[in-house]
Amino acid sequence: MGELWFGGTIYTMEMPEETVEALYVHNGMIIATGAVDELRYKYKKEIEQEHNLQGHVMYPGFVDSHLHIINHGEKLLRLNLAYFKTPEEVKDALRTQVPHLEDGEWMIGEGWNENQWEEPRIIHKTELDEISTTHPIMLTRVCRHALIANSKAMELAGVTTETKDPQGGKIIRDENGITGYFLDTAQDLIKKAMPTHSQSFLQKAIRSAVEDLMKNGIVGGHSEDLAYYGDFGKTYNAFLETIQNDFPFRAHLLVHHHVVDDMQQVKELAHNPYVEFGAMKVFSDGALGGRTAWLSEDYSDDPGNKGMPIHTDKDLSALVRKAREYNMPVAIHAIGDAAVEAVIEVMEEHPANRANIPDRIIHAQIMRDDLYERLRSLHAIVDIQPTFVGSDFPWVIERIGEGRIPNAYPWKKLLQHEIPCAGGSDAPIEEINPLLGIQAAVLRQSYHDHEAYGDEQKLTMFEAISLYTTGSAYAIGKEKETGKILPGYKADLTVLDRDLFSMTPENLLQVVVSKTIIAGNIVYDGFA
Repeated sequence: MGELWFGGTIYTMEMPEETVEALYVHNGMIIATGAVDELRYKYKKEIEQEHNLQGHVMYPGFVDSHLHIINHGEKLLRLNLAYFKTPEEVKDALRTQVPHLEDGEWMIGEGWNENQWEEPRIIHKTELDEISTTHPIMLTRVCRHALIANSKAMELAGVTTETKDPQGGKIIRDENGITGYFLDTAQDLIKKAMPTHSQSFLQKAIRSAVEDLMKNGIVGGHSEDLAYYGDFGKTYNAFLETIQNDFPFRAHLLVHHHVVDDMQQVKELAHNPYVEFGAMKVFSDGALGGRTAWLSEDYSDDPGNKGMPIHTDKDLSALVRKAREYNMPVAIHAIGDAAVEAVIEVMEEHPANRANIPDRIIHAQIMRDDLYERLRSLHAIVDIQPTFVGSDFPWVIERIGEGRIPNAYPWKKLLQHEIPCAGGSDAPIEEINPLLGIQAAVLRQSYHDHEAYGDEQKLTMFEAISLYTTGSAYAIGKEKETGKILPGYKADLTVLDRDLFSMTPENLLQVVVSKTIIAGNIVYDGFA
């Protein structure tokens, strides 16, 4: 079916503020762009439907380059702790859940962040024990690099005072023993004792997440979910069963190194046009919030602590070598500058095949001047999360000190060094709305004190939108297929009720998603 779109502003994202008057779409592809009368005449025999944008504004479809789709769905379905302001509010919310649980059922909370509390502290296991000693309780921190567990959860997990810290993780202790606070790989000690999810629950979480993404104008996401729900095949099948022609969404799935062998067994059988495998995912360090991101110098508020690597140099090298043997790119989480340096070194040791999609470094929140040129020489992209600026400042200054601020969240520096960047939310860690990310990239304004941090790192509106269009397309080697409104590109489109280029950035969150279009199909209509 041929369709003509016209009647509004249509940005190609080929160049800043380049627009076309209309586009003709057939079988999910953009066939032609140009003047509406010319397209109507040229394709008059094929056009079966016309869409008048009524003055609204069309962009290439926004793609979130880094998120966790199932986790986001879980957040929508479970107790969300992200908006509480005190430990007492968190505990009150948990108490309300107890009467609704079955005997022995786990109580799970998502997204707490002590840096947003009036009293920034970590809840102790004894406080959770006061809520329940019969229900295991597990509360995941917003960064997903830390959790709190009560004594029942620790008992089921077999964690005792004799349990040692695993490589890349830490069990926090005080004078009375284990506090219930587990960092990075130590979280696995608790998570292994949790009941596994059914495929039907995973499908419900995926559908909830994707519906929310579509409402926010997002046509696709690069997601990392496949290693966390007990069985690779079950999780992968949940995506295949949920995302289909009648419920389309571009799901590009990163593959954690723990399940990359499983992926190799099924990759040739994958025929779903909307679900595909991406790079091998590896974690090289933790997060700034829990002081586990790996820095080259001590944390300013914790002398003697530089954070920690998740893997030894030898093990990290072996993982990247394995990816190369599978002819796969790697996507490596690296927040601290020491972690970024280690990742650069291993990418230099095992260069990427430049005929493949690029490697990616996820986050790169703390850099050093000596790292940019080395990173530029690689076949790699940096996967950034602009909303981290809004969430992390000003408290992150206590962590890293004023001296490291010029290379903190250095989005403009990366682009100035011609290092490609893509934009994502890391949902459920941050809100899924790409307008929040675009606004954060342009304003660099804290959500806490509403001050701007790092003016020299602010992006232009074109650069910010490009993160979610051309940047996300380049990250998966599809820069000639998606991310622009040009003939021969997929008809994945986002329509907003206002023009981002003509607005003051402070007002971006007033914008309403008018339509989300995937393969030419309207999958969300905000004005229906």
